[in-house]
Amino acid sequence: MSRRISAQWADDVPPVPAVMDVLIPGCERPAELAVTLAGLAGQDGPAFSVVVSDQSADGADWKHPAVAAMVRVLRVQGRKVTLTQHLPRRGMAEHRQHLLDLAQAAQVLFLDNDIWLEPGALARMSGALTSLGCGFVGMAVQGLSYLHDDRPGERATFEPWSGPVTPERVRRDEPGFARWPLHNAANPTHLGAGLELNEDQWLAYRVAWLGGCVLFDRASLQSCGGFDFWAQLPQAHSGEDVAAQWRVMERFGGAGLLPSGAVHLESPTTVRERDVDAFDIVFPDAAAQGAADQKTAVQNRST
Repeated sequence: MSRRISAQWADDVPPVPAVMDVLIPGCERPAELAVTLAGLAGQDGPAFSVVVSDQSADGADWKHPAVAAMVRVLRVQGRKVTLTQHLPRRGMAEHRQHLLDLAQAAQVLFLDNDIWLEPGALARMSGALTSLGCGFVGMAVQGLSYLHDDRPGERATFEPWSGPVTPERVRRDEPGFARWPLHNAANPTHLGAGLELNEDQWLAYRVAWLGGCVLFDRASLQSCGGFDFWAQLPQAHSGEDVAAQWRVMERFGGAGLLPSGAVHLESPTTVRERDVDAFDIVFPDAAAQGAADQKTAVQNRST
């Protein structure tokens, strides 16, 4: 266990070298950030550090008393915590690239600031990434307010990986894209039900992409360019995480993990303008095909 227990909090001991950097972009969500950090404080291992990069206009979220308290807890537990402000805002892709540039550990977890992780989640993800040897793994975030909204039709494309995770191409016009509803609402919760896995066990499955909680092999992500496409995008965009994952999937493969220990806090999004999907710009051929398919569908409905 890399986490110091309370009897050791007063010891003047440097943090254990991190095998994972947890990278958290933030903007005007102090309550949610406090909950996210509390989830990290409940992790026993592996040894990890935390980088919070804030883009709030009226003072950094980490100055809020609740957030500051959780930062102190993480630090006495032996975690290095770095707090930075990154302004002006140039969009989520640039913000993620900034965080990646600050990372040093072999594994990097991009964790949104509105997600609580159950104890043991980091250890499962880290162990799975090492065991599978792929470019990334992730836990799909689940909205527990939807727990009684069972959607078996949206889970029809669920497909566990049998054997090693291998490189895979996903685009709008290709079959793998149809997996995206797997992560709607509480679908990850229902997918994990009945697997009868112990708390340190996991099942890898095929994904279209994962949002909010994705652990990369840093070398693999950087060799694919990270989020270096940010300069091609308008400031208002979404889908930058999809574009980065697709590039890594094509060369190194990627997988979702069940059960998911990631809980979405279901707060309103701070990315309100979503007219531009980054992956349509990074992969323009797929965007053109998607537009053509949509036009064809409209024409067929009118005849």
